[in-house]
This record gives sequence, C-alpha cells and structure tokens, in this order.
Amino acid sequence: MTPRSDLVVVGGGLMGAATAWAAVRRGLSVLLLEQYDAGHHQGSSHGSARIVRRGYEDALYTRLTGRAFELWRELEIQSGVPLLRMLGSVDFGTREYAESVAARLAAAGVGHEVLSGEEAERRWPGMRFEGPVVHHAQGGTVDAAAAVTAFTDVARKQGAIVRHNAAVHALSVGDAGVHVRLTDGDSVLARQAVVAAGAWTAPLLGGLVTLPPLTVTQQETFHFPRLDTSAPAWPSVLHEHGPGIYHLAGGRDGGPGDDRKIGEHYGGRRTTAAARDGVIGADSRARVVEYVERWLPGLRPQPRAETTCLFTFTPSEDFLIDRTGPLVVCSPCSGHGAKFAPLIGELAAGLVTGGASVPARFRLAAHHRADAGPNPHAPGGC
Repeated sequence: MTPRSDLVVVGGGLMGAATAWAAVRRGLSVLLLEQYDAGHHQGSSHGSARIVRRGYEDALYTRLTGRAFELWRELEIQSGVPLLRMLGSVDFGTREYAESVAARLAAAGVGHEVLSGEEAERRWPGMRFEGPVVHHAQGGTVDAAAAVTAFTDVARKQGAIVRHNAAVHALSVGDAGVHVRLTDGDSVLARQAVVAAGAWTAPLLGGLVTLPPLTVTQQETFHFPRLDTSAPAWPSVLHEHGPGIYHLAGGRDGGPGDDRKIGEHYGGRRTTAAARDGVIGADSRARVVEYVERWLPGLRPQPRAETTCLFTFTPSEDFLIDRTGPLVVCSPCSGHGAKFAPLIGELAAGLVTGGASVPARFRLAAHHRADAGPNPHAPGGC
C-alpha cells in the first residue's frame, strides 16, 4: 500500500476542518475523515453562535486572539460567507477579575473601557451588573456550524478530499506512515495524521501518544426569549459568577427573536463520547433560570430551547497541540477553543510541515509537568 495522501485529518469539527484548510494552503494532499454526517450535533462544533473576544486574564491567549481574528477574516474573504458578528464583549464579576482582563487588553493595545455597574446598566437596559465592567468592541460571536462548512468547502476547492460517515476504528504507526482503519473495513495510509477528535481523542490515541488526563463533560445551554426584540442585540458577556456564566446572541439557533444563549462553563456533567446521553438536567436548568431572574430582567425567564454539546478539558485548560512522530494531537480545547479555530488549524498544519511555532504551554511536556494544575480561562461557550 502506498500513501494516498500527505496528511489524513481525523475529525471534521472546527479544529479538524481548520487544519485541512491550513494544510491545503501549504500544498499538502489532504484527506479529512469525519465519523458523522455534515452538520451533526454529536460533538463540540455545531450551532450558530460561539463567543469570540480579545478579553482574557491570560496574556498569551489575549495575544493569540488577535491572530485568530485575522485568520477568521481571511476565511470569510475566501469563502464569501460572513461568519463573525461583532457585537462587542463584556467581562465582569470580581474586581480582581475585571482589572486583570483590562490590564491584559491594555498591554496588548486593545481598545477598551471600564464602566461602573450603573453605567453598564444604562448602556444595556435589561442586564444587571456588578462593577467594574470591562467592555471592548473586538468581540461578539462566530457561526460555528457555518465556519465548519466554510473551512471544508474552501479546502475541498483547493484539492482536499472530505469524507463524512467515515468513522475511524484504530490508528497505527509504521515505517510508511500512519495506517488508519475505518469501522466499515476500509483503510487509508498517509505520511502523517492530525487527530482533532475532541472527546474521542483519548480512545483513538491511547497507546500511541502519552496524553494528559482528559475530562469530557456534557454541557447544557439554553435559549431565553428577549422581551424587547426590537432592541439592539447585547454584546457577548462573561460573568465570573458561580460556575462561570456566559451568554451571547443566539443567532440562527435563537430563532427570529435572536433568543439569548446562556450556559455554565463549569456546570457540565462528566461523561465520555460514547456515554453522552443528551439529557438536560433539571438542576442545571433551575440554576440558569435563577440566574436569568436575578441578572437578566430583559429576558423571559423560561427557556424556549435547550441543547447539549461536549467539552474536553485538559488539567490546566491550556490547549493541547503537539507532534509525536507522524502523529499530531490537536486540541482538546477545554471549552474555550472555538474562537481560535483557524489559528489552531495553522499551528497543527505547521507541525506537519515542520514550520510551526507552538506555544510551549500547548506542548505535551507542559501538560505532563507535575505543577500543571488548573489555569482557568474565561468561558467560551458551547
């Protein structure tokens, strides 16, 4: 058997699709394998709205968001599809949290303003705040489902082969490269492989790559109707409160009224990719309804719709992007990677060609350090 492609990418969600897009731009022959139909809701990349923003408590991620935005715009131009909805972004909670976000934005040269809670409530009627409140314009939402399609469509036009309903059973590494066996009995051989499989990463790479512990959670999000649908959409909001509340304009998933999407970053229930049941917990729903009643009087406090997705956390919540021989492990993104998707694709493709400068914190060695404990980041949204 001779190699059918330079690169096989396992996983056709945001990160895998972005990797295929980045790899074909480097002149590689690419095969992208996705186990489900196009547009499925089984993983972490479906839906019309994920938060994009520059605001982080962490200088590294604040800097990387700038490059990610440049690549999002490049994808929009290449695909002809608008993906970003720039509504601004707001961070608030404790004074320490808000001041840290503001300091990182200032250091990165990102324009922003710090408001009192009263000023923020006057600007955005229907929301309540505790000050200080940090607002910056370089934020909003990205249409995740449309982005997956845009990545794959552009990659396909540039020569990539995209196969859906092509579930991978096992990977093996030999002198000729990476042998990929599919559950339907088919197999492919490539010189290198990028595994961007989210919650399926550990089952696929077990025995081939020494991974850090990966925790898979089922996340639950809710869409609440706006009382005044004629008012301008609110910015995306990160509230350091309890399990980490985020809310954002719901986009297409929010229906004609642009219902508000709300979730808890740390409120997920532990599961596995195979065991995920998609059942919304009554306790989770009750907590979010209580939050809406307290903090969002501009919403009707009964969700009109609800859904689930999967997060896959590393212990530090840093991304996991590194290479071992012909294998590249890409992500898991710990619930805040969607906004970085085109950049993560660039980093993974760069590891394939040998030209990547991946932050040391994303490498396997950093994740295996004895002191690689939690390093929380503001939530990004299911």
